[in-house]
Amino acid sequence: MKKIVKKGIAVFTCTAMAATMLLAGCGQNTTPDETDTCSVNTENADTSDKKDEAPALQKVTLNEVAHSIFYAPMYVAIEQGYFNDAGIDLDLVTGFGADKVMTAVLSGEADIGFMGPETTVYTANEGSKDPVVNFAQLTQRAGNFLVAREEITDFEWADLIGKDVLGGRAGGMPEMVFEYILKQNSIDPSEYILRKNGLDPQKDLTIDQSIDFGSTGASFTGGQGEYTVEFEPGATLLEQENAGYVVASLGVDSGYVPYTAFSAKTSYMEKHPDVIQAFTDALQKGMEYVNTHTPEEIASVIQPQFSETDTDTITTIIRRYQEQDTWKTDLVFSEDSFELLLDILESAGQLEKRPDYKDVVTTEYAEKALQ
Repeated sequence: MKKIVKKGIAVFTCTAMAATMLLAGCGQNTTPDETDTCSVNTENADTSDKKDEAPALQKVTLNEVAHSIFYAPMYVAIEQGYFNDAGIDLDLVTGFGADKVMTAVLSGEADIGFMGPETTVYTANEGSKDPVVNFAQLTQRAGNFLVAREEITDFEWADLIGKDVLGGRAGGMPEMVFEYILKQNSIDPSEYILRKNGLDPQKDLTIDQSIDFGSTGASFTGGQGEYTVEFEPGATLLEQENAGYVVASLGVDSGYVPYTAFSAKTSYMEKHPDVIQAFTDALQKGMEYVNTHTPEEIASVIQPQFSETDTDTITTIIRRYQEQDTWKTDLVFSEDSFELLLDILESAGQLEKRPDYKDVVTTEYAEKALQ
């Protein structure tokens, strides 16, 4: 009983004396028990006010359509710590296909999706109650290349007549842009290019759309097709193995197109506008980096994202993308680009109706990121 009373007095004494910081306060001329009690109370007082601690990072799951050097600005933002600086703990997941990315976004498995914006158009036309909206455009050209089995110095699209080509998924941007170039020679790398050059993608050549995304290179090496449409690093790796030769750039022949963009459900953007803005701000820094640094410098930064590819190869690929003006200087998804996207979808027979620009795109965050 006596010991309990002494502890109570010690606690009271410490509390009263702490404000004046007197030397005769607790911890002097006390029993070991009294000293322990004062020590515990002092620690509790200190830990209740952690003003100097950094705020917790916001966890954000980003599902990307593919892991490609084509998306260098995003990887620069990751490796340079721009997302962390913006208060975001980014969890990057590769979906291997725009359809799979959209499924992850709609289900809530991913907070943000990175894919061809055509997928958001499809979803809008299906009457989604929680529309997926594009808020930042990353690339402004197609990122794939036509690879032949033999080196062709003076390739023309008419060379594809009667040939077998390994293409992409029907309704996906790679395939539609390819056809768009074949049709009209205006914007995208799929049927558009064919029709542009007077070719009918259904009659003049055979396009194999049955092979999974990311597996066309291996199929081509295994003997399938006379040409294949490849992203990087696939195209360059085929060249290094002497298994194929890049004969045309779909990005160059299609012109400027809104090839990939970041999007999220309307409900997520309304609930977390600060997160979307912080995410966009970090991306803008990555975009500015790739537009102001050399291929060698960019390759050195993003190399950890591509550990199985040597730095020299990454540098070669980045230089190829820089030379064809792949990356925008900002992230604004303009209405003109959107209308062009719809033209490509119509050309490929994939568009039931043209949704309103404001229902599928917002430029609010990208514009603020420039301020």
